[in-house]
Amino acid sequence: MSLIEITEVRKSFGSNEVLKGINIDVNSGEVIAIIGKSGSGKSTLLRCINGLETINAGTIAVAGAQLLPDDLHLKALRLKVGMIFQGFNLFPHLTAGKNVMLSQMVVKKVKKDAAEAMARRQLDRVGLLHKFDAYPDELSGGQQQRVAIARALAMEPIALLCDEITSALDPELVQEVLAVVKELASEGMTLLMVTHEMRFARDVCSRVVFMHQGRVHEIGPPGEVFASPRTPELQQFLGMQAA
Repeated sequence: MSLIEITEVRKSFGSNEVLKGINIDVNSGEVIAIIGKSGSGKSTLLRCINGLETINAGTIAVAGAQLLPDDLHLKALRLKVGMIFQGFNLFPHLTAGKNVMLSQMVVKKVKKDAAEAMARRQLDRVGLLHKFDAYPDELSGGQQQRVAIARALAMEPIALLCDEITSALDPELVQEVLAVVKELASEGMTLLMVTHEMRFARDVCSRVVFMHQGRVHEIGPPGEVFASPRTPELQQFLGMQAA
């Protein structure tokens, strides 16, 4: 059984149908890159998987449990599926350590000592244990994003959704964040990544999903998708990336 099963998912905002019947099954340990032009529905798909947007039709199941739009199910889902955003969404008045501790204590009701131990462990994992007491404005963008990754990992998710997590970063900071993601992939973490980093998609991901106008247009191993795109839309998209 797949870890995440997305079946005929549709999502509209008013009269604008953004997702037009999406089918993707994600196996445990897979790293999936979702690529495509702006407006093709990539970020909306991630937000639906995490329950931040409710779907209009179809089903999403995570670890065998179907996603239902009530508070109890959504809370259970968010414990299983972590999400990292383009903007780091850290609380500016809390230190890096406290940012990583907070959701554990609020959502999982973890005691402070245990939450701190977990926070130190995860900040160490992303190479930032020495910044435990630093505030977000004392950190670079890359460091802030790594704290956001540590915060997601502290909830011990079975999968991580990454929504263009490097696109707000200066070019020289992109690699330090991707290095952390690469490490997670090598440890067997299930990852779904909306990304513009084609080389990363080619080198690290097990499958690439090309979305176009709200549909999964092509899907396959990176070698196949990048080397021999089957449709003019993907050929054009890859040409634009290479330009």
